[in-house]
Amino acid sequence: MSCEEPHETDCSEVLDHLYEFLDREMPDSDCTKFEVHFGECSPCLEKYGLEQAVKKLVKRCCGHDDVPTDLRAKVMGRIDLIRSGETVPTEDISIARAQAPRAE
Repeated sequence: MSCEEPHETDCSEVLDHLYEFLDREMPDSDCTKFEVHFGECSPCLEKYGLEQAVKKLVKRCCGHDDVPTDLRAKVMGRIDLIRSGETVPTEDISIARAQAPRAE
């Protein structure tokens, strides 16, 4: 998604790091750049608003469940792999799906 307009911070950079912005996991200077971009770019602002609403909904609906420590470690490991640009092994996903309890 891009508005086709030139910006100091490119739309692709904003969208690639949107969750880091939402979670405040980036330096304040980068947050400020993103806020300026949202003021200039309505498509990115719309995407930001949508993702923010989804995040709030998930927190409201699922925010009270305790996450098993091993699951949290696996998820954080995957996130680190993705951020570093490494390939995420798909066989782990297949095994996890096969082991997951099925709803009847």
